[in-house]
Amino acid sequence: MNDCVNGSSEDEFYIVAFSMSSVKQLALFLVLLIIYLMVVLGNLTIIFLVCLVSRLHTPMYFFLCNLAIVDITSTSTCVPKLLMILLTQDHRISFSYCITQMFFYILAASGEIFLLTAMAYDRYVAVCKPLLYYTLMRKNVYFVMAASTWILSTLNSLTHTIHASTLQFCISHGINNFYCDLNTVIELSSTDVTSHKMFLFLEATTIALVQFLLTIVSYIFIISAILKIRSSAGRMKAFSSCTSHLITVILFYGPFMFLYLKPQSEDSKNQDMLLSMLYLLVVPMLNPLVYSLRNKEVWEGVVTLLKDVQLKFYLLKLTPFRHRT
Repeated sequence: MNDCVNGSSEDEFYIVAFSMSSVKQLALFLVLLIIYLMVVLGNLTIIFLVCLVSRLHTPMYFFLCNLAIVDITSTSTCVPKLLMILLTQDHRISFSYCITQMFFYILAASGEIFLLTAMAYDRYVAVCKPLLYYTLMRKNVYFVMAASTWILSTLNSLTHTIHASTLQFCISHGINNFYCDLNTVIELSSTDVTSHKMFLFLEATTIALVQFLLTIVSYIFIISAILKIRSSAGRMKAFSSCTSHLITVILFYGPFMFLYLKPQSEDSKNQDMLLSMLYLLVVPMLNPLVYSLRNKEVWEGVVTLLKDVQLKFYLLKLTPFRHRT
């Protein structure tokens, strides 16, 4: 291999995050495989339900469908390669694959931030301006909000990955993480990355903190409106419509902010990997459970879909009998 990685597809990095026995690696492989399958199946179930059940054709579930796509994208970007490393013990990852992985990871992370803010606005309108809900959240409005999310996320991801692809790596090619995380990769660069680190911190602060503050402001108005409701049943109904989203916000922003906005140090590498694992696997696995277990509409949607399938199956069984008669 060349002494310097300069963007050629023939150059390679090495994922060096795992130093454990083969038995432990096999056990980790099985655990990660089960969690990954749960992430994909859970989020695909949400997508199919939202698409097939008419009562779920609302702004909230439209955003939830987009969130499920983001979760599948972020997990599928990193976990299959990790599973291959654990299974084959081949820790190599090409430079082009690393940059591609980085692009989709940043795309998904940015997309989730913008989507959570859009969902917070949706909940704000539903609770604080219920009579104007279907006026303010018209179909073309929430379609534009979702499209803007994907466009901004793509531009943000392209900015970072294009810059990362121009760096040189002459000192070390070993990535001390289980995927090509932007912070970890630029730390390896022999190029002066001071300006890029500053831009990364400012950009992460601007996007993550601003969107987080917008979400917090939305919930300040929501809680204020809920407290003004006189009946306890009305307060509980209004609050229950927001709890699933609120739990998702806490699950996402907790590890995300600690991972990207805290000072980097050598002692925090293992901690960073655990937080990355939590963000990439546990949160996408929990999101469908949060929305299904706590949401009566989702369960009613499942029942409706099963009844429709059962009815169609029954009609298909009757079809040959009708032809004979």
